Amino acid sequence: MPIAKPDEIDKVLYTHEQIQDRVKELGQQITSDYHKLLGNEIWDRPPIAVGMLRGALIFTADLIRAIEIPMTIDFMTVSSYGNQTEPGAIKVLKDLTESVAHRHVLIVEDIIDTGHQLAYVRKTLLAREPASLKTCVLLDKAPRREVSVPLDYVGFKMDKDYFVVGYGLDYAERYRNLNYVANLSPKAIK
Repeated sequence: MPIAKPDEIDKVLYTHEQIQDRVKELGQQITSDYHKLLGNEIWDRPPIAVGMLRGALIFTADLIRAIEIPMTIDFMTVSSYGNQTEPGAIKVLKDLTESVAHRHVLIVEDIIDTGHQLAYVRKTLLAREPASLKTCVLLDKAPRREVSVPLDYVGFKMDKDYFVVGYGLDYAERYRNLNYVANLSPKAIK
């Protein structure tokens, strides 16, 4: 049975193959950068990947398998309590179980659009005094940016404001298990 009805998907933006190729490239770049940064220290205190739940779960799982250095992994969940047009107060719903103090941290996020949530997560983690803090996002939706946030690794830059689903991204908790990223049809948005 199909995961999405044919009229629910307007356009496939990134195929499964394109995503897997890009994740492999990101993994190689991150591996190289952390080798240069840490040298032999990498074995004693490996970096920690912080996956942002739930949207980045699939991306995080694929990415850490593409990174060829020791890494630990933890997850956070944050949510914005605003209305449809304005961001509201951002709150941590699930915090990390590991300390990031004096650790090299890589935030792994599915998408950045306005930048408010990622800016909040960075501020929260920086207050915990990591040794370094880098960010890896699958999709950079620059047309919606309201807050500037440093992005160290970007999977794909989007030049249009698509409503994207798939590869962890959802609409009303649906479509996360599509193995590609697509623009959701206006017919599917209720």
